[in-house]
Amino acid sequence: MMNGIQQTVTHSLDMNEQTLRDYFSKTPDLIYCHLFIGEPKRRALLIYLNTLVDKNSINNNIINPLLFETKQIHTIADIQLPIGSKSYTTKWEHVFQRVFQGETALFLDGDDHVLLLDTQGWPQRAIAEPQIESSLKGSHQGFIETCEKNIALIRRYLPHQQLKIEETTVGRRGHTPVVLLYLEDIAHPEVLQELKDRIEQIDVDTIVNTGELMQHIEDNPFSPFPQFLLTERPDAAVSNLLQGRIVIVVDRSPSVMIGPMTFITFFQTVDDYSTRWMIASFLRLLRLLAFFMAIFLPSAYIAALSFHYEIIPLNLLLTVGESRERVPLPPLLEAVLMELAIEMLREAGLRLPAPIGQTVGIVGGVVIGQAAVEAGIVSNIMVVIVSLTAIASFIIPNPDMSESIRLLRFPMMIAASLFGLVGMVIGFMLIIGHLISLESLGTPAGSPFAPARLRDWKDTLLRFPLWMMRTRPLSARPTQLTRQKKFRK
Repeated sequence: MMNGIQQTVTHSLDMNEQTLRDYFSKTPDLIYCHLFIGEPKRRALLIYLNTLVDKNSINNNIINPLLFETKQIHTIADIQLPIGSKSYTTKWEHVFQRVFQGETALFLDGDDHVLLLDTQGWPQRAIAEPQIESSLKGSHQGFIETCEKNIALIRRYLPHQQLKIEETTVGRRGHTPVVLLYLEDIAHPEVLQELKDRIEQIDVDTIVNTGELMQHIEDNPFSPFPQFLLTERPDAAVSNLLQGRIVIVVDRSPSVMIGPMTFITFFQTVDDYSTRWMIASFLRLLRLLAFFMAIFLPSAYIAALSFHYEIIPLNLLLTVGESRERVPLPPLLEAVLMELAIEMLREAGLRLPAPIGQTVGIVGGVVIGQAAVEAGIVSNIMVVIVSLTAIASFIIPNPDMSESIRLLRFPMMIAASLFGLVGMVIGFMLIIGHLISLESLGTPAGSPFAPARLRDWKDTLLRFPLWMMRTRPLSARPTQLTRQKKFRK
């Protein structure tokens, strides 16, 4: 028995209908459609959730053929309907789960089998350009909340037999479909099995989005750095598939998850491979510079004013002194106050409608900064430092990495206020040590620098010409290293 309901379907249509009504109590969108079909006439029952189905498909491909085209039938297997996918079951658990997923169940009096028909048609939005990961030269199509559409977008890029798809479900209540995509001849079997094992161990009510799944399967949940890449771009997902990584698609989520990843991959974009290699290399170095500025610029300001003012050129020191003449706060409180103001403006801009959010971000920053300087709360130099830091954090292409950098900024400022440059060095060493020890699905996040893999350096801080990158990165642990043949001297 399952919650007072027997596990298998019976031959009696009346008993089956009563079981359905007991289980689906207080479910007004569940439709019961009674039919008389075949010769001689036999009673049949069609049930579906009105909010999750395609009503035209039910009327044209199920009800009309059943009433006007179905002849003599002995069992439910004799019923032939012009519909794409169908299956049979005798277990109530399968019936309930499929109905909640938008399928239609057909019961026939005198038969203990149920015909499940694919009639899914829930509301969904059209494919549009990604809102977060914009691209100048890449595709302008982004993932949406429907798993099948997301898989179709990937298949358009990789119409190949080696692209394998494995599906499972997560959650006792939600039964969220989770799909793994990988290239069978490239992806490492051990990495794939490790990922499967971690997903199977998840025991929750449901998974609402990809971010929740990532937190359940990441190697180090206490690390501030992301260990999986979340992307809304099909071309980015396919690029990682070709390197030997695995793509995880979660139904009802507009982004997919990719692993295993390394630290340096969060600073790379699809546009890097669409532009000249010199331009792409310059932009990557710019992002790396932005990484250090976003973390260390406020702390360097605090350390220089609190402990090491002798390293500041005399003319600049006089300018800073004049700027701070009316400021009553120590450098740490001054910096923390402005950083918190910037973070609040950023959050306010995200929560408000787009036109208003942009106005609040720009006008609010200008007004608050100018008012704070005129009131003598902060100095002009501090406003410049905070503005440069905010701009540097915007340059980081991955939102998760950008948020991690914004968080690390505050402990670095505290360390600089306590120990000066020594505190900054200690903080930097702790970050490097943590990155070296961090793993993603058993793959070192510090690769290809720690451990050193010189072959992979062609696509890290600098991006060499594409014709020189003939092998896949070892950090992805591919089973097939060669991805292109040498065609230039």
